[in-house]
Amino acid sequence: MAKKEKKIIPPEKIALYEKVVQSVPGLETLNSFGFPYTSLNGHMFSLLSKSGYVGIRLPKEEREAFLEKYDSTLYQPEPGPLLKEYVTVPDALLNDTAATAEYLRMAYEHVKTLKPKPKKK
Repeated sequence: MAKKEKKIIPPEKIALYEKVVQSVPGLETLNSFGFPYTSLNGHMFSLLSKSGYVGIRLPKEEREAFLEKYDSTLYQPEPGPLLKEYVTVPDALLNDTAATAEYLRMAYEHVKTLKPKPKKK
């Protein structure tokens, strides 16, 4: 049986993602699942998948506007299911730290409104 090739996130993508996260006061990159992400009260709101694509969780209205403005898609990490509340950040946008940070701020404000997930025992 052939060994499955392990995907490695390109270092330049990690650097871009971390730069965006660090540009939003109070946010930090977490990495307990083998990929970088942001989370608040048990709710993840952005991530960089092993395939090298960034996903940001947006409220419905902002999500629809983002999909249209950037001709983007809903986010599907590889491997993984389609994340219907997340948008795929195009590479050109990810390179614009200030613009991407605005969407990350929207995501952060959105998850602040969600009820915290209960802590696991």
